[in-house]
Amino acid sequence: MGSERNLIIDDTVAFLKKVPPFLSLDDINLQSVARHLFVEFHPKGTIILKQNDAPGDSLRIIKKGSVKVSVISPEDGSEVVIDYRGEGDSFDFLSLMSRDSLRANITTMEDTICYVLGINPLLQLLSTHNSFTEYFLKSHITKYVDRVVREMQDKSTFHSGSDRLLFTTRIGDIANKKVISVPEDTTIQAAARIMANKRISSVIIMDQDNRPQGIVTDRDLREKVVAKDPRVKDSVKSIMNFPLIIVDAQDYCFEIILKMIKHNIHHILVSKDGELAGVITNHDFIMLQGTSPLSLTKDIENQQTIDGLIPVSKKINGIVGTLLKEGARASNIIKIITEINDHLVRKVLLLAEKKLGRPPSPYCWLVLGSEGRREQTFKTDQDNALVYADPATESEAEAQNEYFSAFSEIVRDGLIQCGFPPCPANAMASNPRWRQPVRRWKKYFADWIDNPTQDAVINAVTFFDFRPMYGDFHLAESLRDHLNALLKDKKVFLGHLANMAIRNPPPIGFLKSFVVEKDGEHKDQLNIKIKGLAPLVDIVRLFALEKGVRETSTIGRIEAMRNLHTMVTENADALEHAFEIIMLLRIHHQFEQIISGQEADNFIYPNRLSNLEKRSLKEAFHLVTMMQNLIIERYKALIW
Repeated sequence: MGSERNLIIDDTVAFLKKVPPFLSLDDINLQSVARHLFVEFHPKGTIILKQNDAPGDSLRIIKKGSVKVSVISPEDGSEVVIDYRGEGDSFDFLSLMSRDSLRANITTMEDTICYVLGINPLLQLLSTHNSFTEYFLKSHITKYVDRVVREMQDKSTFHSGSDRLLFTTRIGDIANKKVISVPEDTTIQAAARIMANKRISSVIIMDQDNRPQGIVTDRDLREKVVAKDPRVKDSVKSIMNFPLIIVDAQDYCFEIILKMIKHNIHHILVSKDGELAGVITNHDFIMLQGTSPLSLTKDIENQQTIDGLIPVSKKINGIVGTLLKEGARASNIIKIITEINDHLVRKVLLLAEKKLGRPPSPYCWLVLGSEGRREQTFKTDQDNALVYADPATESEAEAQNEYFSAFSEIVRDGLIQCGFPPCPANAMASNPRWRQPVRRWKKYFADWIDNPTQDAVINAVTFFDFRPMYGDFHLAESLRDHLNALLKDKKVFLGHLANMAIRNPPPIGFLKSFVVEKDGEHKDQLNIKIKGLAPLVDIVRLFALEKGVRETSTIGRIEAMRNLHTMVTENADALEHAFEIIMLLRIHHQFEQIISGQEADNFIYPNRLSNLEKRSLKEAFHLVTMMQNLIIERYKALIW
């Protein structure tokens, strides 16, 4: 019996040596802890601890299995999952120390075995080992409380005062309810007087059936009346903006901000139950949030030089910080940042045109890679190209080459000044290879698909995510039409893309632990972009190109394929969730590096993640692995 007891203690010590904070203890203390432990078994679905019950008298460490930590919302009785904890994690420390009633339910997610440590030996460890105490104070109090607050806020639509945020506030709650309208035959002068007397920045123009037809803003009066001096007795209809953009009062604020940025407008009508219910302006968002992405785009539009754009461009990272503090989803963050970056790039293009004069032919500026997928976070390398109309004569071709060569170099240098470094692979329009007429681009695409060498496939995954940014969008659309036609029944090429989609399996080991770098500069880290995000993007791109989907963003592609592609239909929600968690962890990691003065990278320490983050990331990685296995089965004849 003695030898058997010693074996059990040795096994327990070996386990504790891998578990923080016990791993900080020496062998003598570990053996002492092991002698005080006993084992509990709980079948799947067991509520080990119940919210509001009396405080426990033991700390539990999960030897095998997993539990869910959840609270019941006092507002509607719904369950809010706070955390997931697995092998090596512990629970019930907070209640144990505070002697308050239990704050959460602890429910087993699978058959679970726990080591149980009584309060007296635990208090002894806390009083004699500072590292042990520090670990529990940080991981079980600070993180736990912060997570409860954040999760409960996410469940509630409204917060009081300044806590109402872009991602939780309905547009109807901040829109100005006093909508002032005038008939369409009202004179400009009369409309201007109404705006001055009411101290408002816009009036809505109504037709004979009292339906909104357009809007006139103070900006219209400045630019169309004061600047051009038309007859003030003319109908206000002659200067109104239309068609109107009308949104529903139930839409969230961030959705409206995206529309306003995209269409470069500063007033939007709000409807409720089919009736005009208000008008929203950039000022309303400033009052809500203290600042607004719209203000940043307005600053960009007002600049007339590259030097003027430089300080404005430096504010973009601050917007990311604001959105992170508001608890924004990753997909919403990258949507807003993409729109702001688009405005900045378009302004640089306009300034280049202004410097060189009118281009010799129609052209379209294309953005590629993450920018083409609308998945930029912080300023990344330039990835762009230029397509222009096929020249009719040799002299026209020479003129195009001369103009667009100078043009793309001005844009490249301007973007560098604004914080967008050049692409290390030189995938930029300033490279003559990526500045071509339509027919040359079509030949590129055909060659890459028909002869899928390694370089061709690398080019394809970069350039097939192209998105038109500025210029004649018909040129880009013709390229997309041509690409989709070329891809039909090209199984060999798609097999090469499938091979790329499975080449980086996620870093999850046999025992469900993260596989990290063993040595070198990034010891104990994993590259969340290469090992997590890139495979997911590659998988979704493969499916999108199979089905001729025109959308380029990963989330947009998943949505477009919900009813088109069987493998996506069955896993759409899971794919979107995986993208959200991987991208959000990446954004948080990079933002923390930037504010601490470091250069942003993609290497994270898994052991620094919260239990919920670890669990979510593992689930995302398992999904990617499953999708890769499905691709292997689907393309088994073409994968090598």
